[in-house]
Amino acid sequence: MNDAPRTTEPSYDVETDIQANTQLRPQRAHLQLAIDGMSCQACASRIEKVLNKKPSVYEVSVNFAGETANVDYNPTETTPEQITEWVDKTGFVANLQAADSLFAQTDEDTATRLPWRLIALWICLLPFLVGMAGMLIGQGMAWMPPVWIQFVLATIVQFGLALPFYKSAWASIKGGLANMDVLVVIGTVTIWAYSTYIWLTHGDSSMGAMLQDAVNHGPEVYFEAGVMVIAFVRTGKYLEDRTKKHSLNSIDLLLSLTPDKVEQQQPNGDFHNVSLQDVQVDDILRAKQGSRVATDGVVIDGSGWCVESHLTGESVPLKKEEGDELLAGALVENGSLLYRVRAKGSDTKLGDMVQALSDAQGSKAKLARLADKITAIFVPVVVGISLLTFGLTWWLTGMVDTALMHAVSVLVIACPCALGLATPAAIMAGMGVAARHGVWFKDAQSLEAAGDIDTVVLDKTGTLTIGKPAIVEQMMVDKSIAINDVLQLAASVEAHASHPLATAVVNAAKDRRLSLLAVTDISVIKGAGIQAKIEGLGIVKVGTAEFTNLTLPKLMPKVWQIASTVAVSINDEPLGAFALADDLKADTAQAITALQDGGLSVILMSGDKQSVVDHVADHLGITAAYGRMSPRDKASQIAKLQTAGHKVAMAGDGVNDAPAMATADASFAMFEGTDVAQHSASARLMGESLMHIDAAQKIAHATVRNIKQNLFFAFVYNCLGIPLAAFGFLNPMIAAAAMALSSISVLMNALRLTTFKTDVELDNTVTMTESDTNKNSTVNA
Repeated sequence: MNDAPRTTEPSYDVETDIQANTQLRPQRAHLQLAIDGMSCQACASRIEKVLNKKPSVYEVSVNFAGETANVDYNPTETTPEQITEWVDKTGFVANLQAADSLFAQTDEDTATRLPWRLIALWICLLPFLVGMAGMLIGQGMAWMPPVWIQFVLATIVQFGLALPFYKSAWASIKGGLANMDVLVVIGTVTIWAYSTYIWLTHGDSSMGAMLQDAVNHGPEVYFEAGVMVIAFVRTGKYLEDRTKKHSLNSIDLLLSLTPDKVEQQQPNGDFHNVSLQDVQVDDILRAKQGSRVATDGVVIDGSGWCVESHLTGESVPLKKEEGDELLAGALVENGSLLYRVRAKGSDTKLGDMVQALSDAQGSKAKLARLADKITAIFVPVVVGISLLTFGLTWWLTGMVDTALMHAVSVLVIACPCALGLATPAAIMAGMGVAARHGVWFKDAQSLEAAGDIDTVVLDKTGTLTIGKPAIVEQMMVDKSIAINDVLQLAASVEAHASHPLATAVVNAAKDRRLSLLAVTDISVIKGAGIQAKIEGLGIVKVGTAEFTNLTLPKLMPKVWQIASTVAVSINDEPLGAFALADDLKADTAQAITALQDGGLSVILMSGDKQSVVDHVADHLGITAAYGRMSPRDKASQIAKLQTAGHKVAMAGDGVNDAPAMATADASFAMFEGTDVAQHSASARLMGESLMHIDAAQKIAHATVRNIKQNLFFAFVYNCLGIPLAAFGFLNPMIAAAAMALSSISVLMNALRLTTFKTDVELDNTVTMTESDTNKNSTVNA
C-alpha cells in the first residue's frame, strides 16, 4: 500500500466556516416517547403504521424492547401532545419527556409494582396443578377439581384476569395488525367454549349432577389448558418486562448516578439538604468524599479526586481544583468540593449521554427489518395454519377434541415475541455496555456497521498522538530576521485556524509574550494552508513549504524528517519554518497491537509529510502508511478499500477528517474532536485512551453476533414448534411454556453482553478482558 500514488498535501487542513453553510431545517423536530402497554413486536409495528400515515410525521421508529418511540415530525403542523394522543388512540400509553428531566418515564413502573393479576392467576391455576400432579403419579382424575369448579375458575381467568389480553387484541385488530395477544385470545377462548359445550351437552349441569361430579368428575374437558396458557404467557411477559427494564436497560443505571438530595449553600453560609429538583443554575453545592456530583458545575473552593468513568470509560481519578469543571454523576473518591451549578437535568453532559443512549437504543438495525417484515404477516399466516391443522386433523382422526387441541397448540406456540426481541434486546445491551466504556454510538445502524469492520484507518495528529505539538526546531531563510518576528506573524494568522499545529504556534507566541497582529481577508486554501492580510506587510501565508514557496535544504537535521513543518512567507517570499513534534499517546502502541490481534488491518493516513508518517508507522508496527493525504485523498482511498470488499472504519478528530469519516462504513470521533468530526462520526469516544476504539469494535462485534444468534434461535423455534404442535407432539400447556421460554431465552442471551468488561490501570493502560462466564459467549461466541 505504501507504493500507491501520493498527492501533495500540507501538514494540516483547516476550514473556518464549514459549519456556517449548514443550517438546521426548522420544519423538522425530534420527539421521544416512553410507550407503556406493548406486548410484542406487532404492537410496535402498529404504532409505526398509525403514525406513518400522518402527513405531519416524517419518520417513526418504535423499539419494543426499549418501550420507546422516536418520532421526526413537522412542528408547524402538529405538536408533541397531538402525537401522544395518536399513540393513545392505538391502545397504548405515551409519556412525554419533562423539560428538565433526564429521560421520559412511564407513570408507573410495571416491572416493580406488585403483580396482583399474575398472583391471582396462579392461585386459580393451583387446583389444576394439583390435579395434574395426581395424573402424573397414577391417580387419574382423582385429584382434579369437579368440572363445575373448573368452569368457575376458568371463567374467572378467561373473562376477568385475562382482560388485558382482550384489550390488547382488540386494539391490535383495530390498528390493522394482529399481535400475539390475538393468538392467545383465539386459542384460550376456543378451549373454554369447547369445554363448556362438552360439559353442558355431554354431562348434567343440574345441582345434583354437579355435586355428583365431585366424585365422578364428569365429561372430559380442557379448562386447565386455557388457564395454564394464560398463566404461562402472563408469567413470561412479566419476566420479560423485568429483564428489559432492569437488566438490559443501562439508562436506569445512569439515572441513578445523580443523588435525589444535595447539600446547598444558603445565603448565610450554612448548608441544607434540598431536593435536586429545587436546585437552580448558579446555586452553590457541596460534594463530599463518597458522594456523587449532582450537576455539571465549576469548582469554586476545595479540592478532590473524581472518577468520571460513567462518561469517559476510564476509571483513573482526576484531580479537581478551583476553576476545574465537574460533571454530573462523577464520584468523589477523596476530598470535598464546593461547586457552582452550570447545568442541570437534561442540559448536563450526563443528560446528553442519557438522551443519546436512549435515541440510539430506540433506533433500528438493518437486521431488524427482516424480523419486522415477518411479524407483520405472521399472525394471519399462523391463524391460517391453525385452521388447516384443525380441518386436516379432524378429517384424518375423526376426533374434534384432538383436532382442537392441535389447532390451539399451533396458535400458542407461534409467538412472534422472540423475533421481535432478537435485535432490540441485543442493541439495548450492546449500547449500554459501549456507553459504560466511553463509546457513544449514534444509532443501531452505527453499532451494527462497527461490528462488521475488518479495516481501521487512523489519522495521526490528535488520534495517535496527544494532539498538543510543540515547536522543537526552527529555520530562518534570512538570518537577520528575528525568530520571534516570524513567529508573531505566523501566530497572528494561525489564531484563526483550529488545527492542533495552529494552536501550538499560537501557544508558543503566548509563551514568549508576543502580541498578535490584526489580520484581514482570512482565507483557507484547502490542501495548502491559511493566509491573511496584515496592514503594512501584505499577504502572510502559513502552511506547507510548497504553499509558502519555501524550499527546505536537503541536508536538514533528523528532527525535520520526523516532525511536522509549518512554513511562513510574506507576499510569497519565504521567511522560515518551524518543526513541531507531537508525542504519541501512552497507550497508542498497545491499542494498535490490540486491533491487529483482533484480526483488523490498521492503516495510517495523515496530511503530514511522508517521512513523519513513516516514522510513526514503523514505531507502531503499522505496515500501510499514507502521507500528504488531503481530505479528498483520504475519502477516495477509503472508497477504494470499500470497492475491494473491505468494511472500513475511520478514526479522527479534525475538520479534515470529516469527509473520510462520512465515507467510511463506521467512524469514531476522538475525545475533544471538532464539532464537524463528531457530527460526521457514527460514534463518539468520550475518553482520551485509544483503547476505546478497540473496545468499541469488540463490543459492536459481540453485539452483532448476539443479534444473529437471537434471530437464528427465533427462526428455528418457530420452524420447529409449529410442525410439532400441528402433529400433536405439543399440547397447549407445553406450547405456552415453550413460547414464554423462547422470549426469556432471547433476553438471557442478550444479557450475556452486559458481562463484557475492560480494566483500566492507573497508568492509563487499558487491558481488554472478559469475565470467566463470558469468554465463550460474547467476542468469541
